[in-house]
Amino acid sequence: MGLAIVGTAALGAVALWLAVAAGAPERGRAPSEGVLFGIWRVFYDTEMPAPRVLLAAVGVALLLAAAVAGLERRLLTRARRSEDGNRMPLAPRLVMAETRGHFAGPVTITVLIPAHNEESCIAETLASLLAQEPPPARIVVVADNCTDGTVRLAREAGVEVFETVANRHKKAGGLNQALRDLLPAQGDNDCVMIMDADTTLDPGFLAGATRRLTDDRALMAVGGLFYGEDGFGLIGQFQRNEYTRYQRDLRRRRGRVFVLTGTASVFRPRALRAVAEERGKLLPGVPGDVYDTVALTEDNELTIALKTLGALMVSPRECTVVTEVMPSWSGLWAQRLRWQRGALENLGAYGMRPQTFRYWMQQLGIGYGVIALAAYLLLILLMVLATSSWVWFPFWIGIGLVFTLERVVTVWRGGWRARLLALSLFPELGYAMFLNVVYLKGVWDLTLARQADWKHVVQPDTAARTGV
Repeated sequence: MGLAIVGTAALGAVALWLAVAAGAPERGRAPSEGVLFGIWRVFYDTEMPAPRVLLAAVGVALLLAAAVAGLERRLLTRARRSEDGNRMPLAPRLVMAETRGHFAGPVTITVLIPAHNEESCIAETLASLLAQEPPPARIVVVADNCTDGTVRLAREAGVEVFETVANRHKKAGGLNQALRDLLPAQGDNDCVMIMDADTTLDPGFLAGATRRLTDDRALMAVGGLFYGEDGFGLIGQFQRNEYTRYQRDLRRRRGRVFVLTGTASVFRPRALRAVAEERGKLLPGVPGDVYDTVALTEDNELTIALKTLGALMVSPRECTVVTEVMPSWSGLWAQRLRWQRGALENLGAYGMRPQTFRYWMQQLGIGYGVIALAAYLLLILLMVLATSSWVWFPFWIGIGLVFTLERVVTVWRGGWRARLLALSLFPELGYAMFLNVVYLKGVWDLTLARQADWKHVVQPDTAARTGV
């Protein structure tokens, strides 16, 4: 990893040096002129940028990538080696020292499933859990204000049910109640998995998580890699392609966690207790709560909390889950607005810390992507409208081919449907613009201090979702 960062930085420096050493810039040509709608003069240039400009752009991009990766590596190394129990009580060096020579028994996993009117999917979720080898030590459905058949179906499946009392804080509040009841009796190796009610585990998830937690007692959490369920035509395929690319990015990061997904993640009791103890001190939130009930995206917030405390986490490739996709554009809008708004609010709550640096960079990258993609599409539209005849621009055609190749390669594991959609390019660019508009809406709402809602999306039953 270190060599890769140094190599990337070296390549970037060489590219930038070659661009600068190429001599004085050549005098550019005057752009062509077109008239739009008979009143608006626009200028365009059919020539590609000078090679030295392209080389400089590549050099700067490589240097920026190396800088971000290098800083992240430095922060990770510092957290691993920290001996500051006051600021990083979950740092691996401290945990290893405290647990050396002490056997806490074999790793077991108790599963908590927060559920609010999930009768359409709870049976399938429980079936995937009961089929795991080894099976969970306990399965507890945390029923929060359910008015449908969720509780009945859970009991018929033979699992425990914890019904919340006077909970006003949705999923986070329900989990806090259940964890307050569960954690005091858990030993160091009696781990807790939080799993969404609309998710099914792939075979081998619990075995993989158990093996990881057994082999490394400094490991505080294991996150799942999620894929989209089948069905729902084009909108479903857009989301599956998006999830496939996300998993690819995680594999390239060798499992280093970006977000411990709420779909399914396993935690050591030590980690959850430390978070609860630091609420109101090192971490935002109410003292004694594991989950911050103010956060719209509780999984993202808990990940940042654990990183702040120095926890070691991983999302291994053997721990995969299948989760729901939004069946409609309105549902997708509500889901993604909550995700985006929640991520921004979490960053605001934590501010700029070493542990949040990469998250801030991600938000800046999204903002840059919004501007770049909108400008790209707008320029294409202007060119089409401004010119009287079709003009082939080799440079932009080349850029389009690079985009297309990148789209196809990054969803290759998703199968022929995923590749075909990626090959068509413009539908996916339209989907990207949809997500960009959601991002802008989230920023706009946050700027105006509008109250955010935690909307529960009611899903059709399993047969209707998948068409089986």
